[in-house]
Amino acid sequence: MPWVLYILLCDQKTYYVGITSNLPQRLKSHRAKYNPATKRFSDIQLIYTEQYKTRTEIEIREKQIKDWSIAKKKALVEGKYSQLKRLSKTRS
Repeated sequence: MPWVLYILLCDQKTYYVGITSNLPQRLKSHRAKYNPATKRFSDIQLIYTEQYKTRTEIEIREKQIKDWSIAKKKALVEGKYSQLKRLSKTRS
């Protein structure tokens, strides 16, 4: 069963990072306001995904990205890998 790491943009300002094995159902859950972390947001957009084969792999990646700054998450989502690398070195 493939696992998906996803990033949501909530109300055009907040990034939410999560994992699931059923992305359509998970997005439906977020938009129906069943998730405590995203229920206060009115606009929820899926902006990024990565796929993994095992839950262990994806949990490691999720923790890594959740610890990142907003600038690093934004660089990842926008595909700006040189900027992401530079931000990683400066620990922004």
